[in-house]
Amino acid sequence: MEESWDFEFLSRMVDSLVSFLSEFVDDWLANDMRVAVFKILFTWLIISLVAIHFAWKVYGNTVNDMYYRQGTGGQNGGTPDTAPHLSGWESAAGDAMKTHRE
Repeated sequence: MEESWDFEFLSRMVDSLVSFLSEFVDDWLANDMRVAVFKILFTWLIISLVAIHFAWKVYGNTVNDMYYRQGTGGQNGGTPDTAPHLSGWESAAGDAMKTHRE
Protein backbone atom coordinates (compact mmCIF):
# COMPACT_ATOMS: atom_id res chain seq x y z
CA MET A 1 0.00 0.00 0.00
CA GLU A 2 2.76 2.40 0.95
CA GLU A 3 4.81 1.63 -2.16
CA SER A 4 1.94 2.55 -4.51
CA TRP A 5 1.56 5.91 -2.77
CA ASP A 6 5.28 6.59 -3.15
CA PHE A 7 5.14 5.67 -6.83
CA GLU A 8 2.10 7.90 -7.38
CA PHE A 9 3.78 10.81 -5.61
CA LEU A 10 7.00 10.31 -7.58
CA SER A 11 5.05 10.04 -10.82
CA ARG A 12 3.22 13.32 -10.13
CA MET A 13 6.48 15.05 -9.28
CA VAL A 14 8.10 13.87 -12.52
CA ASP A 15 5.05 14.91 -14.55
CA SER A 16 5.09 18.34 -12.93
CA LEU A 17 8.79 18.75 -13.64
CA VAL A 18 8.40 17.69 -17.29
CA SER A 19 5.46 20.06 -17.68
CA PHE A 20 7.42 22.95 -16.18
CA LEU A 21 10.45 22.24 -18.36
CA SER A 22 8.40 22.03 -21.54
CA GLU A 23 6.72 25.37 -20.77
CA PHE A 24 10.11 26.87 -19.95
CA VAL A 25 11.59 25.71 -23.25
CA ASP A 26 8.56 27.06 -25.16
CA ASP A 27 8.95 30.44 -23.46
CA TRP A 28 12.71 30.39 -24.02
CA LEU A 29 12.25 29.89 -27.74
CA ALA A 30 9.52 32.56 -27.99
CA ASN A 31 12.06 35.44 -27.89
CA ASP A 32 9.72 37.93 -26.30
CA MET A 33 10.77 40.78 -23.99
CA ARG A 34 10.26 38.79 -20.80
CA VAL A 35 12.62 36.06 -22.02
CA ALA A 36 15.19 38.62 -23.14
CA VAL A 37 15.21 40.24 -19.68
CA PHE A 38 15.48 36.81 -18.06
CA LYS A 39 18.42 35.87 -20.29
CA ILE A 40 20.22 39.12 -19.45
CA LEU A 41 19.68 38.72 -15.71
CA PHE A 42 20.58 35.03 -15.77
CA THR A 43 23.79 35.79 -17.68
CA TRP A 44 24.65 38.53 -15.18
CA LEU A 45 24.11 36.11 -12.29
CA ILE A 46 26.32 33.43 -13.83
CA ILE A 47 29.11 35.90 -14.67
CA SER A 48 28.96 37.32 -11.14
CA LEU A 49 29.17 33.88 -9.55
CA VAL A 50 32.12 32.91 -11.76
CA ALA A 51 33.89 36.18 -10.92
CA ILE A 52 33.32 35.64 -7.18
CA HIS A 53 34.64 32.09 -7.49
CA PHE A 54 37.85 33.17 -9.22
CA ALA A 55 38.33 36.14 -6.88
CA TRP A 56 38.00 33.81 -3.91
CA LYS A 57 40.54 31.43 -5.44
CA VAL A 58 43.01 34.31 -5.85
CA TYR A 59 42.36 36.31 -2.67
CA GLY A 60 40.69 33.75 -0.40
CA ASN A 61 43.80 32.89 1.62
CA THR A 62 44.57 36.57 2.16
CA VAL A 63 41.05 37.29 3.38
CA ASN A 64 41.12 34.22 5.61
CA ASP A 65 44.44 35.23 7.13
CA MET A 66 43.17 38.75 7.79
CA TYR A 67 40.05 37.42 9.49
CA TYR A 68 41.83 34.89 11.68
CA ARG A 69 44.80 37.10 12.57
CA GLN A 70 46.62 35.79 15.61
CA GLY A 71 48.00 37.94 18.37
CA THR A 72 46.75 40.27 21.02
CA GLY A 73 43.44 41.99 20.62
CA GLY A 74 43.50 45.64 19.86
CA GLN A 75 42.12 48.38 17.71
CA ASN A 76 42.91 46.60 14.46
CA GLY A 77 41.35 43.29 15.44
CA GLY A 78 43.00 40.05 16.38
CA THR A 79 42.34 37.48 19.02
CA PRO A 80 41.30 39.00 22.36
CA ASP A 81 43.33 38.17 25.44
CA THR A 82 41.83 35.59 27.77
CA ALA A 83 42.55 34.82 31.37
CA PRO A 84 45.40 32.30 31.45
CA HIS A 85 43.83 30.23 34.22
CA LEU A 86 40.54 29.63 32.32
CA SER A 87 40.26 27.17 29.53
CA GLY A 88 38.14 28.01 26.52
CA TRP A 89 35.70 25.31 27.56
CA GLU A 90 35.28 26.47 31.13
CA SER A 91 32.59 28.95 31.99
CA ALA A 92 33.21 32.28 33.67
CA ALA A 93 31.49 31.00 36.81
CA GLY A 94 34.37 28.66 37.47
CA ASP A 95 32.57 25.39 36.72
CA ALA A 96 35.02 22.63 36.04
CA MET A 97 35.04 20.95 32.69
CA LYS A 98 32.78 17.90 32.52
CA THR A 99 34.37 14.63 31.65
CA HIS A 100 32.93 11.95 29.43
CA ARG A 101 31.79 9.90 32.43
CA GLU A 102 29.51 12.60 33.80
